[in-house]
Amino acid sequence: MSGVTQHAEPAALAHDASRYGDPRITAMGLLAETVAGLSSRFATQMAAHNLSAAEFEVLLRLGRTNGGSLRMTDLAAQTQLTTSGITRVVDRLERDGLVERRACPTDRRGSFAQITSAGVARLDAVLPGHLELIERWLTSRLDQGELDTLLTLLRRVRDEVRPGATAGADG
Repeated sequence: MSGVTQHAEPAALAHDASRYGDPRITAMGLLAETVAGLSSRFATQMAAHNLSAAEFEVLLRLGRTNGGSLRMTDLAAQTQLTTSGITRVVDRLERDGLVERRACPTDRRGSFAQITSAGVARLDAVLPGHLELIERWLTSRLDQGELDTLLTLLRRVRDEVRPGATAGADG
């Protein structure tokens, strides 16, 4: 064995898996796994309507806003996109005639995204299947009290970790 260096196998580390069983880690893991699983199911349904998840989210945010319009900066704050990311998504939606941009009358640097009638029609086409998936995989597993509690808790956490998530929203 000349010239060959022998390496000993590393000694097994003393491993105490219980320290990783903290319920905070479990809660975060379950939340991440749930969101990933639901997102996967939604992505398939969105693709059938020629929309990405981000495009659907933008259309939904605009559709849920009185007047169907939001400042681009507010739209970015409400989504999980950067300002350049929201610009790219709105560019695609605008190219497809689902959204249009209009200048902000009080700030020449700002602009609004406005859902078009074609955008509303696309959103209306997607929504029944989306609601069916939500019902099938989430809300049917909760009674009304549990759903109300879940909504309260999610809003509480969301408002702390994403304080701009409702920027420009009505009410």
